[in-house]
Amino acid sequence: MPDENMFSAADLRELAERGIVPATALAQIATFRAGVPFITLRRPCTVGDGILHLSDADLARYGATHARAARQGRVMKFVPASGAASRMFQLLLAVLYRASSMSEEQIATAADSGDQECLAARQLVENLKRFAFYDDLRALMARDGFDVDDLIARQHCHAVLRYLLTADGLNYANLPKALLKFHRYRDHARTSLEEHLTEALAYAQGGEGVARLHLTVSPEHQHAIRATLEEARPRYEQNGKQLVITFSEQQPSTDTIAVDLDNNPFRTAEGTLVFRPGGHGALLANLRDLGGDIVFLKNIDNVVPDRLKAETYRYKQALGGYLVELQERMFRYVHALRHGEADERLLAEALEFAHTTFAIVPPTGFQQAAFAEKVAFMVGKLNRPVRVCGVVKNTGEPGGGPFWVTHSDGEVSAQIVESSQVDLHSPEQQTIWSHASHFNPVDLVCGMRDYQGKPFTLSQFVDPRTGFIARKSKDGKELKALELPGLWNGAMAYWNTVFVEVLAITFNPVKTLFDLLRPEHQDQ
Repeated sequence: MPDENMFSAADLRELAERGIVPATALAQIATFRAGVPFITLRRPCTVGDGILHLSDADLARYGATHARAARQGRVMKFVPASGAASRMFQLLLAVLYRASSMSEEQIATAADSGDQECLAARQLVENLKRFAFYDDLRALMARDGFDVDDLIARQHCHAVLRYLLTADGLNYANLPKALLKFHRYRDHARTSLEEHLTEALAYAQGGEGVARLHLTVSPEHQHAIRATLEEARPRYEQNGKQLVITFSEQQPSTDTIAVDLDNNPFRTAEGTLVFRPGGHGALLANLRDLGGDIVFLKNIDNVVPDRLKAETYRYKQALGGYLVELQERMFRYVHALRHGEADERLLAEALEFAHTTFAIVPPTGFQQAAFAEKVAFMVGKLNRPVRVCGVVKNTGEPGGGPFWVTHSDGEVSAQIVESSQVDLHSPEQQTIWSHASHFNPVDLVCGMRDYQGKPFTLSQFVDPRTGFIARKSKDGKELKALELPGLWNGAMAYWNTVFVEVLAITFNPVKTLFDLLRPEHQDQ
């Protein structure tokens, strides 16, 4: 472990102001020096081997179980909504930066020759009327004397790009995805945030008509998000329905210290330490602070119009109901084991459930161990947070998937694994990775309380050996940055995990602007 003496008094004050204890920063430096070990893939999870396929009867049964839990007020929704939309517009931003030195004719010529950036600009203009934000954009441009129909006819993109992407107009490149208009309806257009409101009212609504939704937001966008919600509420809070919406920000205490290429703290020219956001794994603290019971977790950009929501609701409710039934069995076993109400028969039943459901295998010599040791083992394995993860058939989307993983102690468990966690230079690991049958769409429902109704201490179930080290730069100098174990990867490594196959229609993310032109996002 690095020595705390590497920190000056000023460094220690900076750490304290961020809420970071020196031991945490030192552990992060130690991780840089040791490196992050690769995950060892054993085999992909497949239907019948780690992935459950639900029949229509299962969907109905678990949906009814979910409805009971929802009526009891146990359900809420958690949406990371702080992500900036700038990545959606990378090609268009590149054209905008070039536009000052290029005429409309030069952009057209470049597009004809296959220039990807200029082709994107042409595609934008040609399809402008198909986007849900078109009416807003047209009104802003008309205010300043632009005839959008004429610009479209002549395929002129300069003004369109400026009014779409910058503060001269909609400023979409600088907004969070939550505030972009995704879908057009008969009498209004909805942002992705509003689509999440409709989802929350569908499967996170309690018996009193209250649906609870928690959003993680960036400080600079919180005012705009609140304003959008207040304007939109009347459209959704009808017939006794009510939305209770709460907010949180990524905590400074989850930032990670940056190091130079020699793995010593990176310092600015003024000698101060540099910290970087810890990635989506930092949101584990936000999830913990909710104190929630049954929490659905879904990305901000994975939404569809109302006409396609029925299957999403059906599977969401089934995932929630399946989790409730798993909890009920886990709680029954843990209560009996902890309160001296179990015998060898019940212990064997609990072990069979743990093995068939979560692939939990007892250690060598388990059968010869004392009864109290067996009880302690089973309680330790079953008294954990549980998550049910929807997975879709792999269609080549970038990102992680469900795999059986061998841990350093030889234990095997089902995990969501990202490509950055795998040694793809190993032929064996590459082969396993390439044979993944399913993909992780970030479609989780989390059981976050124990058999007594007390919230779990989520930090106890993180694998600190996971994470990701990236090369970045600051002030013209290279540095290394550490991302914390991912929220649905290493941050939940020691949760009890079940994968359930869901339909592909439940996964329709918007990663680039042109994804909004897919049929699933267009009004029919």
